[in-house]
Amino acid sequence: MMRNLHPDPMRIAFIGSRGIPARYSGFETFYEQVAVRLARRGHEVTVYNRTHFMGDVGREVDGVRIVTLPSIATKHLDTLTHTALSSLHALFQGYDIAYYCIVGNSPLVWIPRLSGARTLLNVDGEDWAREKWGGFARWYQQKCEWIATKTAGVLISDARGIEARYRELYRTESIFVPYGANIHQDPRSDALNKWGLASRDYYLCVGRFVPENGFHLGMEAYRRVKSDRKLVIVGDSPYETGYKEELKALAAKDPRVVLTGYAFGDDYAQLSSHAQAFVLPSAVDGTRPVLLDQMGFGNCLLVRNSLVNREVVEGWGHLFDQGEPVASLAQEWQWLEEHPEAVQAYRDKVRGRIETYYNWEWVADFYEDLFSRMMAGKPAVSYDAFLKNRETVQGS
Repeated sequence: MMRNLHPDPMRIAFIGSRGIPARYSGFETFYEQVAVRLARRGHEVTVYNRTHFMGDVGREVDGVRIVTLPSIATKHLDTLTHTALSSLHALFQGYDIAYYCIVGNSPLVWIPRLSGARTLLNVDGEDWAREKWGGFARWYQQKCEWIATKTAGVLISDARGIEARYRELYRTESIFVPYGANIHQDPRSDALNKWGLASRDYYLCVGRFVPENGFHLGMEAYRRVKSDRKLVIVGDSPYETGYKEELKALAAKDPRVVLTGYAFGDDYAQLSSHAQAFVLPSAVDGTRPVLLDQMGFGNCLLVRNSLVNREVVEGWGHLFDQGEPVASLAQEWQWLEEHPEAVQAYRDKVRGRIETYYNWEWVADFYEDLFSRMMAGKPAVSYDAFLKNRETVQGS
């Protein structure tokens, strides 16, 4: 049951993503999951959508008001121009809270503060480390980390490793708040039939076709694995055409590889529900919402051993070496292929990680409490302290 932890409705805006419903990346999923929950609790919630991604979406999604605005739809200008226009629009809307995502938006976060809104910025992971950025763009992203410490009322980090990074490099405290996931399973197999798949007869990778997601490493590693199972890669990219062609060329070398393109809704749920295991070759530090999502589907996880991935998965999934990803991934992949009992053991327990910590309902509870504290001028509490207090109250 939805709860309203704040007695008075707040006017809340979510700015900086492509918009909802989620069709692209983790930030869109995060915005949708939290925004819809807050709207159901009686708050006036607005999400800013981009015209060229979400032009077909109406003025409301599940009680959330949608404002759709244009942008310069190029790799380097899309996010910044849309966020700038959204911020100017927000200046005249009387919002109590303006929640931004993506550290590259940090030069714009101050704008709603001119009309009295409290602002937050979710800095995500090391965005500057993404291979899609050239020299100037990489420099800009790194500079934006420092700018973020000056422009946002509150900084949000999605992993403890990112929290530590801002503390050590910029002597700035952020509030660690994880992403969440839902517990779900879809027993239907319509989507599998589209691509000639059978339940538990394929491994799954999901994400945007950008180099840092490491799909090329995954395909190279899987060529060394002795298995009749297929490798299904769900995703695409509107900008990285060169990398997309590289992946298509690699896929052509292994008949077991299936590139589905984007898959959302029922297709995504069914592909996730019937996989043998989920594989994450990405090396960029920052909590991956898709990883939590796959935990919610009860999948066995085979994940690269980065700092933040280890924070999320250690003890709940299987890790391969960060330093030698292809050789190590192939070795651990082969081990899982030969030990189906281990795959089942991981599958049996992994949902417990979502039920006990990475829970969208609890994340929404925390943000409602945090926004309320910001409105009242009270200090924030940590996510862990909030959960502990919640358990104390429920147990009394």
